[in-house]
Amino acid sequence: MQQKTCVVTGSSRGIGRGIAERFGREGCNVVVNYRGSAGEAEEAVEAIEEAGGSAIAVQADVTDLEGVERMREEVHETFGTVDVLVNNAGINQDVLFSEMSHEEWDVVLDVHLDGAFHCTQTFYDDLAAADGGRLINISSIVGKGGNFGQANYATAKAGMFGFTRTLALELAREGATANCVAPGFIATQMVEELPDRIKDRIKSDTPLRRLGTVEEVAEVVAFLASDHSSFITGEVIDVNGGKDL
Repeated sequence: MQQKTCVVTGSSRGIGRGIAERFGREGCNVVVNYRGSAGEAEEAVEAIEEAGGSAIAVQADVTDLEGVERMREEVHETFGTVDVLVNNAGINQDVLFSEMSHEEWDVVLDVHLDGAFHCTQTFYDDLAAADGGRLINISSIVGKGGNFGQANYATAKAGMFGFTRTLALELAREGATANCVAPGFIATQMVEELPDRIKDRIKSDTPLRRLGTVEEVAEVVAFLASDHSSFITGEVIDVNGGKDL
């Protein structure tokens, strides 16, 4: 993957940052996309460069098509065309469905689904023209099993499955692949801040009896971005410790 250019949306923190840093260790050109966390994005750039990659931080709200198109211009000016796109950007607005406002519904679907649409359409020609273009969408175990108080998030993450499989069919004509990674409960800042009783329950419900790590998700994404996955497309790969067994 050395010298391949990889765009990772929402990569200033959490799983996205882990993916971006993993690409850095492969010697990639990495685009750290962020919406508002400029300081954390620059820290990610430094970590990637220390690991042997090249990186830039680019601000763009994925719900804003014009902002995403400006990101493409900056990426092209710095690194050229894109080989790998990871649609990772996401948010949650947790509330019981009976109390959920239309705004709380819309904002989550906008970031996850409109964001994936904007970024994929903007970089589609790059992926199609690349020598082994890779589209990788980050979904969630919640997209498969639902979750109390997350009707908006579960719907958005489930939508990523159909989006991935359709893009796999269409990109296949160009020799590019599209796959999806569905993490379970990963030890990100958001999960670590849950009450201990909730984390204990999550672990007890997971066959491997622990939370996953960001690095474990990033390894799967790195594999899907590499030439080793060249005959894999349209798949949803779970990284969840056996949670749905």
